[in-house]
Amino acid sequence: MIRRLVSRPTGAFAVVVLGLLVVLAAVSLVWTPQDPFRADPFHQWEGPGAAHWFGTDAAGRDIASYLLAGTRTTLLVAVGSGVIASVVGIVLTAIGSLTARWVREGTAVLLDILVAFPTLLTAMLLTAVFGGSLGVVIVSVGLSFGVTIARVARGEIRRIARSDYVTAARASGVGGAGVLFRHLVPNAAPLFTVQLSLAMATAVLAEAGLSYLGYGAGSDTASWGSLLSDLQTYIGVHPWSATWPGAAIALVVAALSLLGDAVRDASDPRLTTNDRAASDSTTNDRAAGDRSGDPATTTPGVTA
Repeated sequence: MIRRLVSRPTGAFAVVVLGLLVVLAAVSLVWTPQDPFRADPFHQWEGPGAAHWFGTDAAGRDIASYLLAGTRTTLLVAVGSGVIASVVGIVLTAIGSLTARWVREGTAVLLDILVAFPTLLTAMLLTAVFGGSLGVVIVSVGLSFGVTIARVARGEIRRIARSDYVTAARASGVGGAGVLFRHLVPNAAPLFTVQLSLAMATAVLAEAGLSYLGYGAGSDTASWGSLLSDLQTYIGVHPWSATWPGAAIALVVAALSLLGDAVRDASDPRLTTNDRAASDSTTNDRAAGDRSGDPATTTPGVTA
């Protein structure tokens, strides 16, 4: 599975970027080049160098240290929102697939209504009501995208629920929870994986956007979005400074978006079979070419 994942360029890119994010988040717990929140008015807007790898901002803070500390926030938001979205999506999918008909139809209507609200708008509404904090951002994005996962997976789950092996499982006495976790969720895992990776990418973007607007993490929490908000004011004078948080956000979002597609391709048995068949065909063609050029296999008396 891992080998098939990294054999794809998109999968390799996603694994490298997200693995680096995890390593940097772990390193930032015990070490940063400078204090990320320490303002130094004597070293404002210094360029990249040995003392400050990515330079300093208007307050004299070390940008590299702040970015390194912000990896913890990004990772926490992505994982926390993904877990909440998974739980909400599976619960709503179960309610919309394994319950009575009137409950399924009511759930479908409710999902159609809730999915009309954009994720970022829902997060902004909740943060405006409950105050801007990292926990509110995680919960709001998780709930919002959990509804989206349930809405997208509903058709696939209903298709799987009508399959013969699910009917046989129910006939043999397997309960609703057993059918859900033994048959429905595993067979819909590729779809869930893609939606989950999109939920995590959306969470990173939402946290950065909310922090940029002042609704996200507090001032005592390092956030790439808040750093980008601080630096964009001076982008006309110091354009290099806003490059770092912008590039970090773009890389992580791209990696999360591509990870779901790569995992789906690597875990889909139909795609795996096709890849194996193509590989075997290529191997056979090469072997045939080698045999055609072998002197031992050429017809005696025939010369080129």
